[in-house]
Amino acid sequence: MSVITLQNVSVDLPVFEMAERSLKKKIAGLGRSNRIARDNEGVVVVRALDDLSFSLQEGDRVGLIGQNGAGKSTLLRVIAGIYPPTSGQIYTRGRIVPLLDISLGMDELSTGRQNIRLRGLLLGMSNAEIQRKMEDIAAFTELGDHLDLPLRTYSSGMRLRLAFAVSTSVDADILLLDEVIGVGDASFLKKAEERMLNLQSRAKIVVLASHSEEVIRQMCNKALWMNRGRIQAFGAVDFVTAQYSAERYVSTTPPP
Repeated sequence: MSVITLQNVSVDLPVFEMAERSLKKKIAGLGRSNRIARDNEGVVVVRALDDLSFSLQEGDRVGLIGQNGAGKSTLLRVIAGIYPPTSGQIYTRGRIVPLLDISLGMDELSTGRQNIRLRGLLLGMSNAEIQRKMEDIAAFTELGDHLDLPLRTYSSGMRLRLAFAVSTSVDADILLLDEVIGVGDASFLKKAEERMLNLQSRAKIVVLASHSEEVIRQMCNKALWMNRGRIQAFGAVDFVTAQYSAERYVSTTPPP
């Protein structure tokens, strides 16, 4: 059974070469939250996540909501194992596929087919799995003979098609998404949406960070509202998004 469990997880991210004047401005801007400090060696650190505890089980489709800087992307990277917790514990079971930067690991001088292999290996696919899925990925891209040309000859749309096709060919137990992947090309969009939905249906747990409440409501059954690195609310998607919308309305409504 696939699971994600965080127990009192905090993450401090170091900020190097930060001018003292700039530091003071940042601290003043954060008020009493004290998210910027110095560690024991005098390095400036930002508390990106602060004492998070929650658990996800199979069938959970969780949308991460919150303003910029709330800690959504950092949380995804902690679950993926990219950032280790500064304190607390995280336990995961199942194959994790983080689609946080779908172009990561692609090489300008390698051909499209070679990049399918490079990106596939980075996502944890075996050589045999890549070979088995190569023609399906190639067909989905609709790039034809361009797959035998170097990536540097591709347009931005062609690069995105290739990266998307590889990234969505993996079999994930736990799928991590930082915003829903778009492909830019309107003629390709419908097919891409169907492929993304199929990928999510195969995953046992999905964690998605998005600024779109519509996307969260459509794709998730739970929501986790983050604020300044902490959990503000966690539960049924309609309940949490309603709280979040009400809070934003109050904060943006001018006083009478």
